[in-house]
Amino acid sequence: MRDQMQQRSAGARQASALRLGRCMLGALLAAGWLIGSQSVSAQESGKQIFQKSCSACHSIGGGPKVGPDLKGVVAKRGVAGTVAVVLDPAKAGLKPTMPNLGVAKKDAEALVAYLETESGGSPAASKAAAAPAAQAAAPEAAAQHDEIQRGQDLFEGKTRFANGGPSCNACHHVTSDALLGGGVLASELTLVFSRMGKQGVSTILASSPFPVMQAAYEAKALTENEISALVGFLQHVDKEHARQMPKEWGLRMFSAGVGGVVVLLGIFSLAGRGRKKRAVNQDIYDRQIKSE
Repeated sequence: MRDQMQQRSAGARQASALRLGRCMLGALLAAGWLIGSQSVSAQESGKQIFQKSCSACHSIGGGPKVGPDLKGVVAKRGVAGTVAVVLDPAKAGLKPTMPNLGVAKKDAEALVAYLETESGGSPAASKAAAAPAAQAAAPEAAAQHDEIQRGQDLFEGKTRFANGGPSCNACHHVTSDALLGGGVLASELTLVFSRMGKQGVSTILASSPFPVMQAAYEAKALTENEISALVGFLQHVDKEHARQMPKEWGLRMFSAGVGGVVVLLGIFSLAGRGRKKRAVNQDIYDRQIKSE
């Protein structure tokens, strides 16, 4: 009897241990699934951030565009260093052409995680991917006169954008004898075509990575024809900038004002030539003397 009870007790302990092992295995599997799903979620979020804010200027293994190829950037700068660049490019020592994306730290970390994941691959594959980009760096054909004029009108605001976006010169300036001037809230665009090329300028206009432009043109995207005209105008301005004469608009406006005053004084002088030079009171006095 005693042996039977001992056997039953041992079987119960074994069953309990088996159930505990199954529970622990299930917990480990669940934890692994959660960690894996969080990793995938972070990568998806990083991918979305890259496509929205970075892909206009950068590729990952596709060669340089407006900005450098980001393949291997995490290995070069480290995770913390790359996150610091995303959060504050100017503080990290990058050129002013790299905008501050204004992303939160967790989004910057998700973006860097995505860059690190996508940077895998052999150097040979990277060179092969960069080859088309190198072949694309050919001289750009000049735009036609009509397209340049249409781009100038769009830039100045003489012609409104189809979707109601603000004119370019509200924030930007270009050096051109054909234009009075522009805003100083954003970058000067006289040589932007030399810096970015046709593809870069077109990409920026179609899908800007700059937060201010994203807000200004939200639901007011430029059409393909408008982008083509603006690119043609900026290419023309870039090409002709050395021939432009610097204009002192303040001095010119002051000179025009002084000239206007002189003209008005001349008109008043001519209009008063036919008036009597003697006072009216003198005529009255003379008549009174004669009547006496």
